[in-house]
Amino acid sequence: MEFELAHEAFLKKHVEARSGERKGRLERGHREAEKLFCREVWRPLRGQFDNLHPEFEVLDWRGRSFFCDFAYLTAGVQLMIEIKGYGPHVRDMDRQSYCYELNRETFLTAMGYRVISFAYDDVAHRPELCVSLLRMVLSYFQGDGTPQHLQDAVEREALRLAYRIARPLRPIDVEQHLHVGHRTAVKTLQSLCSKSLLSPVAGPNSKHVVRYELRQLAKNGLWL
Repeated sequence: MEFELAHEAFLKKHVEARSGERKGRLERGHREAEKLFCREVWRPLRGQFDNLHPEFEVLDWRGRSFFCDFAYLTAGVQLMIEIKGYGPHVRDMDRQSYCYELNRETFLTAMGYRVISFAYDDVAHRPELCVSLLRMVLSYFQGDGTPQHLQDAVEREALRLAYRIARPLRPIDVEQHLHVGHRTAVKTLQSLCSKSLLSPVAGPNSKHVVRYELRQLAKNGLWL
């Protein structure tokens, strides 16, 4: 019920601020998939809907309007978010539509937006994966765009290092890559473990942690 009230207030605010086709598009376009994203991905990650704009209008390179499912806009972030179902975006798409889809995303990038897309199936059935990926995207930004649990730049760089070297991290890896002391490296890795981004690994016949590996979703075999 708490989500329903918050979501209703979120939509009402944007509907009342619009008129004409922009208002009609929001009333028609914000449906089950978009609401599911709000409930299962955005609110668990951000806790509120500040700076999130549903059915956001943009002019393309021809001067024609099109609408992105969501835009997250702050002083330091310009993020476009699309929820794509397999049917309309893959199975039922002709060559011309496919070309336009790619050109549109490239155009948005040229205009300074970062564009990310989530499959509807992931939003519906694996929202925790979407939350983790979106958290990583937002971690690149400073200020309002940086989530609470990844504010420290050292943590972000350590996590990126773990993905890049594709093996469990050792404290010395973090020390050498980020030029920090042993205590800072261990503290950073332990903090990432507390946020469920890394898992500690003990040495052979030892209770002492010697490595830290990327956390894996056991039920689907995907790395977070």
